[in-house]
Amino acid sequence: MHTSALPVIDISALGPSSSTGIVDTRAAKAVGAAIDAACREFGFFGITGHGVKSDRSLALEAAARTFFALPESVKAEIAMTQGGRAWRGWFPLHGELTAGRPDQKEGIYFGAELPVDDPRVQHGLPLHGKNQFPSTPSELKPLVLNWLETMTELAAIVLRGVALGLGLEAKWFESNLTNDPTILFRIFRYPPSPPKTWGVQTHTDYGLLTLLVQDESGGLQVRNRDLWIDVPGDREIIICNLGDMLDRMTQGRYRSTPHRVRNATNHDRISLPFFYDPSWDAEVAAIPLSGDVPTDDQRTRWDGTSLRKLSGTYGDYLTAKVVKVFPELGEDVLT
Repeated sequence: MHTSALPVIDISALGPSSSTGIVDTRAAKAVGAAIDAACREFGFFGITGHGVKSDRSLALEAAARTFFALPESVKAEIAMTQGGRAWRGWFPLHGELTAGRPDQKEGIYFGAELPVDDPRVQHGLPLHGKNQFPSTPSELKPLVLNWLETMTELAAIVLRGVALGLGLEAKWFESNLTNDPTILFRIFRYPPSPPKTWGVQTHTDYGLLTLLVQDESGGLQVRNRDLWIDVPGDREIIICNLGDMLDRMTQGRYRSTPHRVRNATNHDRISLPFFYDPSWDAEVAAIPLSGDVPTDDQRTRWDGTSLRKLSGTYGDYLTAKVVKVFPELGEDVLT
């Protein structure tokens, strides 16, 4: 069954990320309430009032299409096997696994750009380091670095709304969980999907918050109870969804919602998911919230796991997850 009813929320009242930024407290709390309702009902919502011009995603998409059109031998010059513990670079079609099955997509992994003398890089912390950028197209590097900066600021703003919706101070996440956020960014190319196949199988994201810009192809589906919701492709609306950490830390008040992708068009689909996650050494623990705790959904969850039982640091959790996405690479590089 299908419907198309994801809420779309204007977040402009939450203000810029450089300060508390909230001028109209009442309006900001109204945004928080709308985000709270969307997080409890769907785990997904669209945002407007974000200030990100669509021409920027168009430029990034154009550069990505130029790269993906190159011969594989050229793209392999920045293969993930060359990225070491930073876990950055290109992977080919079918090169990534979701729920144990090869995806019908190729892509490039990026993250926060760190110099070689950064202490985290010096200590060999997984998923930290420099990005790999291709020589062609040369414009991809500045476009990606600019996008990383913009999305990092935007994610902090959205999390203010999440905090307000939970009855916390607006900057609770920044003060307690994301003072040094784990930043990951992907560019994916989905060729047209063969019948009865999925570009990405049903899954949930790992961290706190995902910000997605997609082209007009559509193909993203979100599960809400027994319904699959089609999310139209609209680059003016940035799609937000919750990851497993926000589910765990709210003890199920907010759910990380299963979703999947199938490109049913006759052309390539480009997707730009940005992941804003807890600090690497942040402890996976419940946020102090009032009210009743929902029943553990382990029995009905898509993968049969209980997020309530998670403990340790986010870095430990994430490393264990990404090793399953690229098993051979993970065995060689991260374990």
